[in-house]
Amino acid sequence: MTEQSDRKERPGSGPSAPQRRPFLYVVVCASGIAGGVGELIAAAQEQGWDVGVVATPQGLGFIDADAVVARTGYPIRSAWRAPGDPRPLPPADAIAVAPATFNTINKWAAGISDTLALGILCEAYGAGVPTAVLPCLNAAQAAHPAYRRSVDALRDMGVLFSAFVPGGAGAAGRFRWTEALELLGRE
Repeated sequence: MTEQSDRKERPGSGPSAPQRRPFLYVVVCASGIAGGVGELIAAAQEQGWDVGVVATPQGLGFIDADAVVARTGYPIRSAWRAPGDPRPLPPADAIAVAPATFNTINKWAAGISDTLALGILCEAYGAGVPTAVLPCLNAAQAAHPAYRRSVDALRDMGVLFSAFVPGGAGAAGRFRWTEALELLGRE
């Protein structure tokens, strides 16, 4: 069971509860451009979001964890929590998967939930959490039939996609981190 399972049981959500900022999960995958995730975090915070980062186990090695924690005020999630441990992040109001890799997109579409990040993404559909994806993969991966089927399946589930950005040298300069917020309707 992941963080999304308790989405409808928010304490303090009644009419007299103090107003809280919407919460955005940023799911970060293992990509050479993942280190730029701070751009998305900063833009989301400027637009009124609180942000928590969930990294794939391999993605964790591609980001400056200390800088992300300092910027968000929340620990980066990458592994399942133990039963009874407190939830370190509030439930997500929306999710941005950026950068999204070939591996993550295909596993997610197939319903594979072998990491915390994939578990959250798989449950987001059933919880009704709006999700935007910024793919970053190479042209050969994008040409693979499994990728096209996966994108189609996720779009059929209501997942919002930007066009893929070819990976490799120079991808960081072309990656539009804030497009995730545009897709979610929070420009």
